[in-house]
Amino acid sequence: MRAFFLLILSLAYLQPALALDQAKILESLQSVVMIRGYNDKGGVSYGSGVVVGENKVITNCHIFRSTKKPWVSRGEDTYTIDSVQADRWHDLCLLSATNLPFKPAPLGKGNDIKRSQEVLAIGHSNGVPNPLTSAGVVKTTYQFEGGNVIRSSAKFLMGASGSGIFDLQGNLLGINTFKTPGRPAYFYSLPIEWLADLEKLPVETQFPITGKAFWEEEDSHKPFFMQIAIPEINHDWPKLAQVAEQWLATDPKNTNAWYELGFANENLSKNDEAKKAYQQSVASDPNNTDALIRLGLLAKAAGDKESVRNINLAIASINKQLAEEFSQMIGCDSNC
Repeated sequence: MRAFFLLILSLAYLQPALALDQAKILESLQSVVMIRGYNDKGGVSYGSGVVVGENKVITNCHIFRSTKKPWVSRGEDTYTIDSVQADRWHDLCLLSATNLPFKPAPLGKGNDIKRSQEVLAIGHSNGVPNPLTSAGVVKTTYQFEGGNVIRSSAKFLMGASGSGIFDLQGNLLGINTFKTPGRPAYFYSLPIEWLADLEKLPVETQFPITGKAFWEEEDSHKPFFMQIAIPEINHDWPKLAQVAEQWLATDPKNTNAWYELGFANENLSKNDEAKKAYQQSVASDPNNTDALIRLGLLAKAAGDKESVRNINLAIASINKQLAEEFSQMIGCDSNC
């Protein structure tokens, strides 16, 4: 009961800033559980999970690498894990547990996720017994092996691996899994669409679960959307341009790759090349507001008022609030 009141207080704190459905978010909060297990050193390993069906919990496989007998917990209550279906490469494990009394979270759709969409990461960061809620926005999504990997600003820490990222109506969009090192950091969540294939995998009963995930590959073998992160964070613009060009060589219509090339060139003071890259990004995805905003800023700097006006209208047709923020960014009123 104490945990329930803490969750209400947490939501009350977020409510003024976010237009969330409090009743639905409370239900989704109840679907987030802790996963614990004794490791080979005698300590306790811990992570998070989300109930997605009757006696079914989805989480990350990497939290089971050092424990032979994990269990699901909520407060002082524990639930035995009977079996697991493991997709090691995608780092998703589906647990079957005994007599879970929790309702499953409603599932969202990756194709419906939008840039700048407000989201909540809910999990047991730092192993705290009550789930913590972190608000953020979707930065972008990356199409990868049948799903949309989400990058957001909703922070999660150690212990929140396997927790959920939710929209403001309480729908589960993905599983919080990995981040870039240091600060600032990029936070990544795996697509809930991968659950459908996970459910088809063989049932296993032995722990630990070992096997490398795609995000743990050597840097040169990681997906391009991961390779661009560190150069971008470190402002290594030549490296960012190099990786973006390699990305485009394999996927010439990728809107994110064109955006990254544009962003690198803009920061290398190659504005003409940047403009062309951003235009290609928008041509590949007319809803890429990141590229539209950069084009608008370049147009503003060039004194091209007509282009600024047209870009502002394009952004407004996608996200009115973002268009207002863009207008403020460039010091434009409604007549600009």
